[in-house]
Amino acid sequence: MDDPSADDLDAESILEKVGFEAETNVLTRRQAEVLALRERGVAQTTIATRLGTSRANVSSIEASARTNVEKARETVAFAEALDAPVRVEVEAGTDLYDIPSRVYAACDDAGVKVNQTAPELMKSVSDAAGDAISGRAVKRDLLVGVTVDGSVQVRRSRVE
Repeated sequence: MDDPSADDLDAESILEKVGFEAETNVLTRRQAEVLALRERGVAQTTIATRLGTSRANVSSIEASARTNVEKARETVAFAEALDAPVRVEVEAGTDLYDIPSRVYAACDDAGVKVNQTAPELMKSVSDAAGDAISGRAVKRDLLVGVTVDGSVQVRRSRVE
């Protein structure tokens, strides 16, 4: 991809357009500026020149920003799991094919409609669980949450 001219991309105006406020964000202004430019294809070297710093420093800022974004996503997922009106604990040893009926029953009890078919639900659980599922076997305890809008979230137990 061609490196867009940093002169053609003003980080400040990008942040303004997307409503960035440093006081309420997990990213520093500098991290947000670097991510805004990197997401638009600007090379680290170009950003470094523009910011009057080294490429290595821009790389470090970008890495920290991406780590902070992942932590923020994890925090939101955790909060949504806590707040989900439907929470189904799936113990290690459970057959993946048994999960949809358990989730649907819990949703029926709570008056929540799941927005996934059984095969879609099994795929969502399997994908989100990663190595906690092998074939059809659940290898680690999971928590399947369903939000009021029917979205499914899967949390892996931190207990080994």
